[in-house]
Amino acid sequence: MKLGGLQKMTLLDFPGKVACTVFTVGCNFRCPFCHNSSLVLPQAAPELDQAAFFSFLNKRQGLLDGVAITGGEPLLHPDMPAFLERIRSLGFAVKLDTNGAFPDRLRTVLEAGLVDYVAMDIKNSPEKYEQTAGVAGILPRVEQSAALLLAGKTPFEFRTTLVDELHAPADFTAIGQWIAGTEHYFIQGFVDSGDILGGAQFRAASPEKARACLEAVRPFVPDAQLRGVS
Repeated sequence: MKLGGLQKMTLLDFPGKVACTVFTVGCNFRCPFCHNSSLVLPQAAPELDQAAFFSFLNKRQGLLDGVAITGGEPLLHPDMPAFLERIRSLGFAVKLDTNGAFPDRLRTVLEAGLVDYVAMDIKNSPEKYEQTAGVAGILPRVEQSAALLLAGKTPFEFRTTLVDELHAPADFTAIGQWIAGTEHYFIQGFVDSGDILGGAQFRAASPEKARACLEAVRPFVPDAQLRGVS
């Protein structure tokens, strides 16, 4: 497994924890609005030595509560369970970000008790999923992962990055119908990092549109919230 970077401390990425964030390299999606394109394409990615990462964790025992693992797509890597086991052996809680494309691997780490919190992206309504994820035939696997989280006991959240050109309030009605029953769902504001996949141009939705999308989902997810929307 290739690591692409480390944020040494965050108060935002892992709810209720003081954590670090480690980035894995490689992703099976090609979301046109992806703001971490250097992590999606392995040949372009920076690299963080695993020995250096675990040396850092050894020095942060008792100072950090947890490790947030993001990407790229962490579950793209078959050796992720062993990586999680090693982190947990040092006494850290684990948060896993995923696009939901690997339900069998997600089930494995959940059943093994290797993650304490999962954040799963819901890219768009089912009708627009392939367009927004940039790959074909992915929706059934994403639906399996969502169902797995909804039926399980591991704390989790669903989240959607709102892109003005890709989303409309009607899409959030469809998303709400899909994930009805979840307690934690966030509509996140899009931010152009300057590292957008393929150099595409996208915009953040207006606050008014963001609120309209929130109202569209709330009949099905009453506690849905906006995140990073001014």
